[in-house]
Amino acid sequence: MLGFVNLRVFGLTVVREMSYAVGRMPGMEWRPWLTRWSDEWVRSADAEPDPELARTRWLGFGPAAEDAVAAAEERIGMRLPPSYREFLLTTDGWRDAGIFVWRMRDTSDIGWLRDIEPYWADSWAELCDDDRQEGTCLSRGLLISRDADAGILFLDPGDAGADGEWAAYSLFSWRAAPPERFPSFFALMEDLYAQFHRMRKPDGEVRDAWDATVEQARLDALAGRIDGVEETLAKAEEFGSDRATALRAQLQLFLDRPAGQSLGRLVSPHFMLDGFVTDPLFTEEFLPLLFAQHAENTSPNTNSVLQSAMIADRPDFHLLVGEYQARLRRGEPHMTYGNPEFDALVRAAVDEHGDDPDALWQDVEAAFAHWRPRSADHIAPVALLADPAVAAALTPERRRALISRPRGDHQ
Repeated sequence: MLGFVNLRVFGLTVVREMSYAVGRMPGMEWRPWLTRWSDEWVRSADAEPDPELARTRWLGFGPAAEDAVAAAEERIGMRLPPSYREFLLTTDGWRDAGIFVWRMRDTSDIGWLRDIEPYWADSWAELCDDDRQEGTCLSRGLLISRDADAGILFLDPGDAGADGEWAAYSLFSWRAAPPERFPSFFALMEDLYAQFHRMRKPDGEVRDAWDATVEQARLDALAGRIDGVEETLAKAEEFGSDRATALRAQLQLFLDRPAGQSLGRLVSPHFMLDGFVTDPLFTEEFLPLLFAQHAENTSPNTNSVLQSAMIADRPDFHLLVGEYQARLRRGEPHMTYGNPEFDALVRAAVDEHGDDPDALWQDVEAAFAHWRPRSADHIAPVALLADPAVAAALTPERRRALISRPRGDHQ
């Protein structure tokens, strides 16, 4: 059944649209989810939608008859995978799948990619994994998109699971990347739905549910219950939560996971978290770290995150960076390690043990009981990593140990 369900994911209760269907999925109901998607699309449209869409609030069409599906299967020479078959029996085609696919094919015109648009199979074949059967995912692909922004959606019958589902792919030339694989058509549609939420950010129950999930992730992180929290925040990011990005970047820095992409998002002109660039979490934690990372960047061919951010036309960010640089040039104090009590203890530790990483770690570890968040979304002592001596003392194991402890009001 397709609909809202409560489930435990990574220790957090989240609400999401999902399917429990197996095999042919005779009980799978696409309609409730697609109805919600359609309503969100109409409500969040930038311009007045087509009168028919505004009236029906339905991005789909009428359901395909079983005979029409059977005729399409006879034409291509095989039975369609379960989730796509049930989709067609719900709506014979679809408009606006995500942001970059404007129309999907219906039972009358689905067909083999090599026959309908051979350009893709000929020009992009080397990017496709071809170790499953003869040919490539593109040469085997069943084209299911009709109109898109220099891209295609297709299914690969040569990559089928035990449940009968075919792998599904999206490929857009402007991404300059291989086709993105999904285990099923349903998984592809989930990703397109998340993309729609990420770009349009429609109000409603789904967004409210993700907001609640992100808040619970924040509380769990502060309580030291970090297992799976970063993964949950990553999923919330897929649905357009900027707050999840700010929280996730902090965890990545202390979980020995690549944080460059998240840090880049924080300083992107498209990052829309209200008041973030004036929040102490950014000005006192992330900004000193960005300067420290910039100072350590010795590659002449690779910009630091800070350099890349300065390219954008963002006066508020440029002003902050300029003020910070001025303090550095004047030799003025330019950073603190945290709230006053914690800051004083860490400064004393650095003064006494700056050349002894193990002794420095012991003092920082003891001082951490006095650490408090600077603002609501502050969950990790990022500023520690802006000091090369402290950062060197914080091995990956020690970083994880710090954020595995209850802190702030959760002690």
